[in-house]
Amino acid sequence: MVTSPITPEGFKRLSDELKFRKNVERHEISRAIETAREHGDLKENAEYHAAKDKQGMAEARIRHLEGALGEAQIVDPKKQPSSKIGFGAFVTVVDLETEKEATYQIVGEYESDLDEGRISIKSPIARALMGKEAGDDVAFKTPKGERELEITAITY
Repeated sequence: MVTSPITPEGFKRLSDELKFRKNVERHEISRAIETAREHGDLKENAEYHAAKDKQGMAEARIRHLEGALGEAQIVDPKKQPSSKIGFGAFVTVVDLETEKEATYQIVGEYESDLDEGRISIKSPIARALMGKEAGDDVAFKTPKGERELEITAITY
């Protein structure tokens, strides 16, 4: 069986979203479909079609979440050695070209969110950072070309 690492916080976030979608959103969509049906002819009923589209997207997300949680293997970052970068680490880096600083947490693919600073363990930057220590420089390729970063801090 294929497993995918996930932090305890990420597992909780996905579990909470699945619970909400199954117990709240499904019922809201069902009510919206029933209300739209009462308005008559379904062929020309935009409200009905919008609700059915929303239902399809919600059910697809539920299946995605169930799959992700089914193959999730919870890995507690607090049990990682703190001197080297591993799964769950918060890594502060400085881009050697732009001198911009950024902090990322290395997480599982299902919980990654770049806007929140969570990068997938499968991403090029995370693969380059794994096993490194503070003070190390890492280079990796991106679609925009090669980047080089200096690791300034590691926390768990």
